[in-house]
Amino acid sequence: MKYTRLTKEQLEELHPEFINFLATQSITAEEWKDIKQNKPEVAEEELDIFSDLVWEGVLSKAEYLEHFSPQHIFLFKISEVQMQLIGIKVKNEAINITTKEGYAWLQGNLMDENVEIYTSTKVIKDDRNKDIFALIQQGANITKGELFNYFDNMVD
Repeated sequence: MKYTRLTKEQLEELHPEFINFLATQSITAEEWKDIKQNKPEVAEEELDIFSDLVWEGVLSKAEYLEHFSPQHIFLFKISEVQMQLIGIKVKNEAINITTKEGYAWLQGNLMDENVEIYTSTKVIKDDRNKDIFALIQQGANITKGELFNYFDNMVD
């Protein structure tokens, strides 16, 4: 398995897609019931394969990621060949930007000496989707890139 298995909730949400996936392998509803009962290891493999297919589809479309922690925001723009990072660091540990108040403080004090904004670019050498998945595993979320583009215009 390349990624992680989808959760029970995610699989339930993707039930029609899973049925189509089984159909592409010529597995009927009756056969699936039989596999689950009599060959649980085969059922597990099918769930893993389906999960990897879903992850591949989602990750291949991802262009922007955001990761927030109490004193940092990491904004990523990912192309086929490189990953751009805009990092925002709040040096004052009394300010937690994951809270409404802390984020409001950041918005009003971007030029404050307690705020550092930096950029970096990394060439993607191996597997783009695995790099994105690793960031998601660390807490990043796929976004539409509004925040990245806002700060990108600001630092240019």
